[in-house]
Amino acid sequence: MIRTKHLRHARAGFTLVELLVVIAIIGVLVGLLLPAVQAAREAARRMSCSNNVKQLGLSIHNYHDAFKQLPMQQSGPVTGNIPTWGNSQGNATCQMGNSWLISVTPFIEQQAIWQMISNPFSDGSGFTWGAFGPAPDSDQGDNYTPWITELAAFRCPSDPGKGLPARGRTNYAACSGDAWWSAPWNNDTSMTYGPWQWDQVGYQENSGWAQRANESHRGVFRNRQDVRFRDVLDGTSNTIMIGEIATDMGDNDRRTNALNAVECNSDVDYAMQFGDPERPQFWNMATVPDVSISPTVGWTARYGRGFRWHSGFEANSGFKTILPPNKPSCAFNAGDWFPDVHGGNFTASSRHQGGAHVCMVDGAVKFITDSIDSGNMQAEQVSSNATMTSSQPGSASPFGVWGALGTAASREVIATDF
Repeated sequence: MIRTKHLRHARAGFTLVELLVVIAIIGVLVGLLLPAVQAAREAARRMSCSNNVKQLGLSIHNYHDAFKQLPMQQSGPVTGNIPTWGNSQGNATCQMGNSWLISVTPFIEQQAIWQMISNPFSDGSGFTWGAFGPAPDSDQGDNYTPWITELAAFRCPSDPGKGLPARGRTNYAACSGDAWWSAPWNNDTSMTYGPWQWDQVGYQENSGWAQRANESHRGVFRNRQDVRFRDVLDGTSNTIMIGEIATDMGDNDRRTNALNAVECNSDVDYAMQFGDPERPQFWNMATVPDVSISPTVGWTARYGRGFRWHSGFEANSGFKTILPPNKPSCAFNAGDWFPDVHGGNFTASSRHQGGAHVCMVDGAVKFITDSIDSGNMQAEQVSSNATMTSSQPGSASPFGVWGALGTAASREVIATDF
């Protein structure tokens, strides 16, 4: 009997089951590795942001070496015509409203934009703007090229905000201390304008403006005042110079869309009660009284946090060391008219997880966590209007380590690591 031998041919390819197993394994690996990749990318962005802060700190030191003082917050020409807010280009002036960031542009390799700002500038329509441009928060600024130019050196890579309604965003701001004091418009806005009245070219030496400004201006940056390193009596390694802020995304984020309330002037944590219980980072729109950026008040949308790097108003380029980083911001302003003008309790913030970068006066960059000691949130801010003994002018900061880091000359000793 003849036997035939059946040859077994090698199988080519995968079965459906094997293919599904391979796909499942790949899916599991992607699920495991993707968070690590995202974390690595954020770590790189955070390092880049830290370097930006470092470079800005170095630029301030170089500025001080050149001019023997820090760049001024709320600066600009103080001679010539009386500043007005008119809509015609002919009476445009910066109203001493420019930010400290303008002064450091030559020290961060941005000489080109410094030349545009510091000299008369033609916009191509036949009109020539005067040196230092129009008021940074006015409509005129929309036609002034430097004011609508965004600089990469002023942006954190982790912050996705871009474009309108902002006019040149910044993620870096000046520390103005642990106190502010303001009063209704056309009365006394000392923390916004310092010892200079907003609509006059002159120093108000014997007025309430100067008195309250000197009482409550406790940070390294004091609006419209010259400050030198020698004025930092608490130690350059224990005093914050600049720090990080997140820019507004139009999403009712409590850090970047400031609550508009006069109550903020007497109750430093007034804004804390209006958070969304399901999304604590955002406002509870069913209960919050008023916010600076409202979909029903369209023109105020341009006053979001960090929207104008060239503006010296606190909402754009400053912060307080009262509430810890990434807590709600609160603007002291009755209504939506120029909600950034009167200052308030604007917090440090960032798009990084758990805190924000700061640069100390000595140039060291530190990452301050959201959990830093912030003392007594029921305390009054330091001013002559305070009823608490602990909040009288010259007192140590009532806001813990965070508050103490924001003061330049309160004779405070920081014995703990931060």
